Amino acid sequence: MLYIVLLLVLAALGLLVTALVTGTSLWAWVSIGLSVLAGLLLLVDWLRRRKRADADTGSEEDSAESDADADADAAEEKGEETPAEEDAEQTALIPATGELGDPADVPEPEIEKPAGEAGPKSEAKAVRDTPPGVEETAPEDLEVVKELEDEVVVVDEYPRYHLVDCGWLSGRDTIPIGVGEARQLGFTPCARCGPDAVLAAAHR
Repeated sequence: MLYIVLLLVLAALGLLVTALVTGTSLWAWVSIGLSVLAGLLLLVDWLRRRKRADADTGSEEDSAESDADADADAAEEKGEETPAEEDAEQTALIPATGELGDPADVPEPEIEKPAGEAGPKSEAKAVRDTPPGVEETAPEDLEVVKELEDEVVVVDEYPRYHLVDCGWLSGRDTIPIGVGEARQLGFTPCARCGPDAVLAAAHR
């Protein structure tokens, strides 16, 4: 391309000299036209080079990504863990909000404590941290409670409903709900505060 531009420039120069010698303006106009054509060719060549440079940059990025994929495939073939799998293993599984289940049936992970903090918990703290059991409701109390709309409270992620003054609720966020609705949603009465017996006795 540069050789063609060079030839056009030389031709334009020769025609310009001819126009000056002969005094003909036609050769001068042809010389100007050849010069413009040479400039256009230079512009086209520059644009082509720029596109080629952009394409080379894109191919280098693609090759880097393909190299990373190849490394991951090689690690899988050798049985090694990729970084994404290692991160996934380190992520703890958290039960979905709203799922009902007895936390007493699910073992809590053991957390290793520093030597300075090791030691038995106080008896009161151990009692508070233990999830409450299910109240054994008498059949006559159950019939009364089913018809009631008195308000009890529940704690998210726990399957029991409690009286508002239940000692186990200390420091926990509670959600008020009708006792009948709580039973329909699958909640069971707390064995510590005995909401069924208390509510049934209050309405007799």
